[in-house]
Amino acid sequence: MIVIDNVLVSDEIVEKQFVCDLAKCRGGCCEDGDAGAPLEDDELDIILELYEQVKPYLSEASIDEIEKNGKYVYHREFGWVTPTLPTDSEICVYGIRGKDGIIKCAFEQAYSDGKIAWKKPVSCHLFPIITKRGKNGDYEKMNYEPREKLCNPACALGKKLQVSTYEFLKEAVIRKYGKEFYQALDTVARKKQRKEKLNK
Repeated sequence: MIVIDNVLVSDEIVEKQFVCDLAKCRGGCCEDGDAGAPLEDDELDIILELYEQVKPYLSEASIDEIEKNGKYVYHREFGWVTPTLPTDSEICVYGIRGKDGIIKCAFEQAYSDGKIAWKKPVSCHLFPIITKRGKNGDYEKMNYEPREKLCNPACALGKKLQVSTYEFLKEAVIRKYGKEFYQALDTVARKKQRKEKLNK
């Protein structure tokens, strides 16, 4: 376990290698799970604000579900999350399934098109890192939790390219915790890597 400020970081985040292989996983993390994407409190207002700009990217089924049940919903275990479509393998309502079968995020597509300045929920950006608050809310845990089968191609590609999970997710980690946190994590990771090489 690595401790930086009030964040407990799983060793696997620096030890395991991971690079998303969208052509093989086909964006399956947007529909594989027990609920929609967990949302930060400040992201609720962002979604409300950006919905009309993202709406043109959504399917009719997604729009119907959103207008029926809301732009986000509350889950007993995960708190506020994005809604899902029960008629389509529980895909996130903000997921866009292309003709090639690959699922992309409507927010991220709108961001790439220059329509909005927000990329997507930070929980999606960080995957396969999952963050959870401690019981008293005074610390957070960062765990490495890839899907067992779905993420096998990403694990294989990470090993091939020799890219650690935290390095692949640099932008997302900085977005969540800041540059100083990432630099501290990088320093610890490199020390661990040097020790491992010396011990071989």
